[in-house]
Amino acid sequence: MRIEAALVRPEPKERISIMARIGTFKKVSGEYRGQIVTLSVQAKLVRIVPEDNPSGNAPSHRVFIGEAEVGAAWEKKSQDKRPYLSVKLDDPTFAAPIFAQLFAGEGEEHDLVWNRQARRGD
Repeated sequence: MRIEAALVRPEPKERISIMARIGTFKKVSGEYRGQIVTLSVQAKLVRIVPEDNPSGNAPSHRVFIGEAEVGAAWEKKSQDKRPYLSVKLDDPTFAAPIFAQLFAGEGEEHDLVWNRQARRGD
């Protein structure tokens, strides 16, 4: 079997963006319920619950897996004015926090998308 690949060298400092859907959610009774699946996280009972009175820079939502609070989310708008939640997940078992965005998807489904941006040439 012969495998060929082409190497394309990006311009220095060009941003490379890697995106992956790591979760799916449905809005039920004002909160988002769903699952998160990555190589190291397989969580089925995930809830993103709105805060009663968010203020200032405080999160608008809290993220729970079962009874454990594992993150927070903030209401944002994309460049094209679409609302989404900016989500930060953290746990003592993680090497670093996971940053993701929750967007409305097809039908009633919402997609949790992980996005890593790295600069090439650094």
